[in-house]
Order: sequence, then C-alpha cells, then structure tokens
Amino acid sequence: MVAWLGMFMSGPGQTFVVAIFIDPIIEDTGWSRTTVSAVYSAGSICAFLGAVIAGRAFDKFGARVVLTAVAALFGLATVFMGQVTNPVHLFLGFWGIRSLGQTALSMVSTSTVNIWFVRFRGKATAITSLAAPVSQIALPPLIYLLIVNNGWRSTWFMLGIAIWVVLLPPAILLVRRSPESVGLKPDIGRKDVLSLSDSQSSEKEDSWTAKQALKTKAFWLIIFAGTAGSLIGTAMTFHHMSIMNSRGIADTQATLMLSLTAAVGVFSTMLTGHLLDKLPNRFILVAGQLALMASMAWTFMIQELWHAVIYGIFTGMAQGLIYTTMIVIFPNYFGRKHLGTIMGVATIGMVVSSGLGPLPFGALYEISNNYELAIISFLPLPAVCALAALLAPPPKHKSN
Repeated sequence: MVAWLGMFMSGPGQTFVVAIFIDPIIEDTGWSRTTVSAVYSAGSICAFLGAVIAGRAFDKFGARVVLTAVAALFGLATVFMGQVTNPVHLFLGFWGIRSLGQTALSMVSTSTVNIWFVRFRGKATAITSLAAPVSQIALPPLIYLLIVNNGWRSTWFMLGIAIWVVLLPPAILLVRRSPESVGLKPDIGRKDVLSLSDSQSSEKEDSWTAKQALKTKAFWLIIFAGTAGSLIGTAMTFHHMSIMNSRGIADTQATLMLSLTAAVGVFSTMLTGHLLDKLPNRFILVAGQLALMASMAWTFMIQELWHAVIYGIFTGMAQGLIYTTMIVIFPNYFGRKHLGTIMGVATIGMVVSSGLGPLPFGALYEISNNYELAIISFLPLPAVCALAALLAPPPKHKSN
C-alpha cells in the first residue's frame, strides 16, 4: 500500500502534473518556453544524484528510513515551487521535485515491491504501477481546477502539504525492510514463515553486485532501450498542452486527453505485468517502442478530438509497456541483494534522458512554430532502442 501511495505521488504522474503548470508559469513570469524547458531539463538531469544517494541508502538502511526521509524532503521541495521568483529558483524547484519525487521516491517504492516479490514480481509491480495512471487520471483535472481557482503558486503549496499527509504516516508505521526481516519469504501470499531450511532461499536467486552488473552488456543495452520512453515521453507530456493547442485541441479537452492516456495506461500496465511473468522481458520492451512510434507518428493526423483520442490510446499503451518493464527487468536480470545500488545507477540513464527531452522539443518549436520538426527528428530513436532491447537477453555469470 505504501509503495502504491509513493507511486501515486511520483512516477510518470509527476510529469503530467508539471505539464499543467507550464503555461501558467510562462504566462505569469514572462519567461520563454525555451527558458522554462531548459531549466526543467537542467533540473531533471541533475536529479540523478537523488537516484544514486537513495539507491545506496536503500541497500544500507532499508525502505522505511529512506522512504520517510524522501517523502519529507519531497513535500518541502513542492512547497518551494510556489515561491520561485527567477529561473535559478525554478531550477532548484524542478531539481528538488524531480530528484526527490519522480526519481528517488519512485525508485524506492518500486524497489520495495521488487524486494518482497520474485515469482509474482510482474503482477505485483503492475498493481503498484497502477498508481501512476490512476494519478494521471485524477490529478490533471484537479490540478487544472486548483490553478484556475487559486493560482499556480498556491496550488504547489497545497500539493506539498498533501504529500506530507499522505506519505509520512504510512511510511513510518507500515514499511519494513524485507520479507526476511520479519520472518517471511518473498511472494508472502499467506503464511509462508521462514524455517531454518528456508533461510538461505534468497540465495537461490541469481544475485549480482552493482560492479558485476555494470560489466554486462545487457545492463547498458537495457538502460539505452529505456531512453526513448523517458526522453520522448517526458518531452511530449511536458509540452502536451501546447502540442494539443497547435493541433486545434482546446485546453479543457487537452487536459482530458491526459486522463484518457492514463486510463489506457491502467489496462496497459496490468497487461504488461501479466506478460512480464510469462514472456522474455525484452520483447515486451520492444512492443512498447513500437507503440511509442505509433503515438509520435499519429500527432501528424490530429485535426479533431477523436484523432486526439487515438493519440491518447497509443501513448497510454506505450507508457504502460515501457515503464512497467523498466521497473521489473533489472531485478529479474540481477536479483534483489544489491537492487538499490543497481537501480540507482540504472535510474541515472532514465533521469538524464528524461531531462534532455523537453529542451530540444521546445527549442525546435520556437524555430519552426510547430512540433513536426521535433517529432520527425526523434522518431528514429524508439526503433534503435527496440533493437537494443532485442540484443539484451538475461546475463549469465561467467562461472555458470
């Protein structure tokens, strides 16, 4: 439950939330779209520090300590976002919410689930990951109404208070380090209490240290395979309102498209979780890249609302396939023992690529006054990432 709440308050839903704020920030401050995009990109790229620190702390101190600290600081960073008065402040705010929210909080939440489940990891991750599309369904209309009625600064403050209220009590009271720490097996299911003969059961997993994982070809290919979803997905979500406006879709309808995308993401996430326990994970990642390419290409077709609906369906499918697979594939490939450190390193690639997306899309828009050039320029990336995924079967220890 706590991991679900953590994903609800972070994950891809955070990008959806930020997207609603972008135009009000630009209108209120007078900063250009390129400036705001560049600041967001810089803050997102620097957010890799949150992944590294949180990953190492997760392995050393466990989920409860790290989740509590991250939730407290994330709420503080969100409150600070409502106080920004210049681009430097905006950078610090974006850096805070990205490093603590979408990076550290998301990673700790998903890693906690991966520690507690092995055989049913795909299904458990899918259930947890449902929090992301649920937040994408619920939050954009709510945030939009709060901004309209209270202004964007007050809305950030209210979100910070909500983070503290929702996350801190369950993080302190309910989270435990691992199933073994409370005498249980992974995939606890019912009453699988550990006996002495079971105490080494976790060692039967194929366990890799971070140093060993970094020496495998699969580790780097999978990180690269995830860059298209992070870079392009973040860019198109960040500029979603502007992209829809440029195709004749009004703000209210564009906001509803975010919720539609998330609703499709619910179905896609559950389907992906089921498939991850049955099929090679890299094939599912390839399917996500194909859905992402379809989403990008379809933007050229949008002229009416029903066209935007199809775009939302493609986008939701891509998000569920790519995001859920990227959570599960690393513990499936490298085990649980050093998962925090491994995920901390892996998250760097996803965070940096996510941060790089909005800037070129915003800059190319201001050059050409449309998003067609940006989309055409980045359309080959998912195809290359699909090839990388195909070339990344699970690694094997040399001794095996």
